[in-house]
Amino acid sequence: MRFVLAPEMTGELFEELLDCWTEVTNAGGAVGFVPPVTPDDIRPTAEKAFGRTSDHVLVGFDDEDRVACWLILADNGSGLRAHWRWVVRVMVHPKYQGLGYGRALMLAADDAARELGLEALQLTCRGGTGVDGFYASVGYHEVGRVARSIRLAPGEERDEIYLIKWL
Repeated sequence: MRFVLAPEMTGELFEELLDCWTEVTNAGGAVGFVPPVTPDDIRPTAEKAFGRTSDHVLVGFDDEDRVACWLILADNGSGLRAHWRWVVRVMVHPKYQGLGYGRALMLAADDAARELGLEALQLTCRGGTGVDGFYASVGYHEVGRVARSIRLAPGEERDEIYLIKWL
């Protein structure tokens, strides 16, 4: 796998990232939407996410140079917090899940953050998915949670878990 920080956002790359986002969502991934979704459901959010010039997209390409996984290192918008970034939209295409690509992506994010001169990465995840255990396995520590702040449907709420990793 080959990782690229801030690749040129061509139309083709945008569509591959959008396809991955759609596939991950429809496979049950907690990446901002509730399945089922189509690319058109996600497109407006993707356009905003990929249009922020202060953020850095990190993409993992497979051996055929196709998008296998990606995330965004998002600027927090504060000079007082310029030493860290949010890690958002972490996803691995379903055909690559269980192969260690998620771990490789998170370690590549650490390297990219160090390249950018950062000292820490923060992220949030949806409780009830078990993904917080994965993040702990790559060095993140829970620093808080907001009970029932994510509503998937009426009466179906999840905690939002806040995690940090010092580099």
